[in-house]
Amino acid sequence: MPGRGWLFVFEGIDGTGKSTHCKNMEAHLNKIGVPVARFREPTDGIWGQKIRKVLTHGRVGVTREEELSWFIEDRREDVRNNIIPALNLNKVVLLDRYYYSTAAYQGALGLDKDIILRENENFAPIPDRVYIFTAPVEECLSRIENSRESRSSFEKLEYLTQVQKIFNSFAGNNIKKIKSIGTIDSIHTQLCEDVHQLIEL
Repeated sequence: MPGRGWLFVFEGIDGTGKSTHCKNMEAHLNKIGVPVARFREPTDGIWGQKIRKVLTHGRVGVTREEELSWFIEDRREDVRNNIIPALNLNKVVLLDRYYYSTAAYQGALGLDKDIILRENENFAPIPDRVYIFTAPVEECLSRIENSRESRSSFEKLEYLTQVQKIFNSFAGNNIKKIKSIGTIDSIHTQLCEDVHQLIEL
């Protein structure tokens, strides 16, 4: 391990399988004895609960800028209370959504994604690896409909198409695009190989 632990982020629109693979990676690392901590954003804290209410009931009376500020405050708490402490304990931190999601979703509403990224990176640790899961938006919506009674206010075809386009625009040495069209086992194997190589297991 380096001076701190490792931060692996699982990103993409809902229905791509990112949450499933984040959970499966936690189980895998636990099985082989690697210290691991898994978190999700939005959190279950005060700010995260406000965000989840918007996701469920819509943005009635809430501006894009106000909503963005809630994401920022929620992430500040997550970084301070969860992410940094786990990294300082040399754990592998697995995060289901991070500031790339904020940039993609709020960017699709018309805010500047690059400004959002910079604002977050002023206080939030930059991930060692960002897995961006992609799949046809129509297929993702079908998976969501089959697994939930109601659909989030964010889950509209045109909107999610723009969100995924922004996700696809992200580039960097720490970003790896994952096509979520194979079996869960085959994708899990691909992820494990990458994680093992990075942390030299």
